[in-house]
Amino acid sequence: MALLGNLIARSLQLRKKFNLPVASPQTYQRHALRQLMERGQYTAFGKHYGFGEILSKEIDFVTAFRERVPVSTYNDMYDQWWKRCQNGEENVTWPGKVKYFALSSGTSETASKHIPVTQDMIKSIKKVGFKQLYSMANFTIPPVAFQKGILMLGGTTSLYEKGDYYEGDMSGISAKNMPRWMSSLLYKPGQRISKRPKWEDRIKLIVEKATQWDVGIVCGVPAWVQIVLERVIKHYGVKDIHEIWPNLSVYIHGGVSIEPYRESFKQLWGKPITFIETYMASEGSFGFQARPGAGIKLVLNAGVFYEFIPFTSDNFDEDGNPKPNPEIYTINQVQEGVEYAVALSTCSGAWRYLIGDVLRFTNATEHEIAIVGRTKQFLSLCGEHLSVDNMNKAIEMVSRKMNITIKEFAVAGLKHDNLFAHHWYIGCDNPNVDIEELKAELDKSLCMLNDDYEVERTSALKEIFVTVMPGSYFIDYLRAKGKEGAMSKFPRVLKGATLQDWEHFLNTKDSKQMLTTEANAAVAM
Repeated sequence: MALLGNLIARSLQLRKKFNLPVASPQTYQRHALRQLMERGQYTAFGKHYGFGEILSKEIDFVTAFRERVPVSTYNDMYDQWWKRCQNGEENVTWPGKVKYFALSSGTSETASKHIPVTQDMIKSIKKVGFKQLYSMANFTIPPVAFQKGILMLGGTTSLYEKGDYYEGDMSGISAKNMPRWMSSLLYKPGQRISKRPKWEDRIKLIVEKATQWDVGIVCGVPAWVQIVLERVIKHYGVKDIHEIWPNLSVYIHGGVSIEPYRESFKQLWGKPITFIETYMASEGSFGFQARPGAGIKLVLNAGVFYEFIPFTSDNFDEDGNPKPNPEIYTINQVQEGVEYAVALSTCSGAWRYLIGDVLRFTNATEHEIAIVGRTKQFLSLCGEHLSVDNMNKAIEMVSRKMNITIKEFAVAGLKHDNLFAHHWYIGCDNPNVDIEELKAELDKSLCMLNDDYEVERTSALKEIFVTVMPGSYFIDYLRAKGKEGAMSKFPRVLKGATLQDWEHFLNTKDSKQMLTTEANAAVAM
């Protein structure tokens, strides 16, 4: 493993010396779409929308594709097309049979979605992974880190046979198709532990084995990585994780923003850590932070064609559903600072598919983005336009200002005195936290971050309420819903049945451990 690590470290150093030629973003994306359409023209989907005819004529195939193929939600794609793939039909939206379906977890209010994963998508994910490895030459990372283990805290790698296909977490599908050299030499916790279906069982075994490993890189969703590191530290009675893994140098994270967790992570490290953000989902791997201090760089030549819909009331209704014929842009047309919902056409047979993410370009020239929320997780009762990005940054500001650790949070919209209010649920284990100060600091931070919020706080947004509770309540809720595990995320915005379910759950918990500002006049939206 040391030899392999040395080879990786040296190859990254050599990479710095070469300036490889690159095409324009538009060129990459036109080529990506043409390849997708050429592969898809003989499928049921391609025949239905005339891909062959589009490609055979002297017309702008990008324009023709966008005119003929509608923007689709998951339900659109699944009900009309992907369900047929599950029934064993070939050549539905991509050539051949679909061997794998990734079960989405995360913040969905409904049952898991079934996302097709083709061999071409597996190749795409590997390609993006190698591009990210090369980009790590841009960071100041000790070469020794590449000679050590990589702890990947994903979902269970067990896959479940369903007749003609297998289903499971995307991390399990990726692990099954991982190169042997990586699986046997670098990958921790290893296949034996990762196959355990129960998250709690995997944690216990990871804790037991921790001192036998020399980990240089950790990957995973922040909330669950934090839990594992805290368990290891507590079990061995050490001050920080570097007493167990002295060569730990890199944390690769994704799934949710790292901002609310930064203060709590500081307590776990004994040495500086390089944070690198990635953009992965059940639908594929789309990008990564390629240089320090920058946004996530979209990979434009790995079997994915991107389109961007301004996330405005002209294009989406108040529930985050797309309106007919939304305005939509390609990579060469986007502007910095505008919030866009993302539509994907991929080598897994997704076509103009709304993945549900909302992003903002931080550098349009370098196609670098920040993920600011979900189409279903913006809060705008009266025009406050509060994004998950605003929420994450406000929680970080409050944590830093009050010197407290906030492990999880969520917010709901309420009716209040014929106007509106927000109710914040804060997971904080600091004893004697001043809830009124927390409320004031949170409100002030949101006003600083969001001009619309500041305006509405003087008019229609009458009040905010705060409930502080143990951080474990959020994990307990996910466990009760069968969503315990490294790929699951607590929804930041609570609405409808999810809000009612959450409130019912809180009624079963010890009210003495919860502190709430007066909110008896508020009614859930």
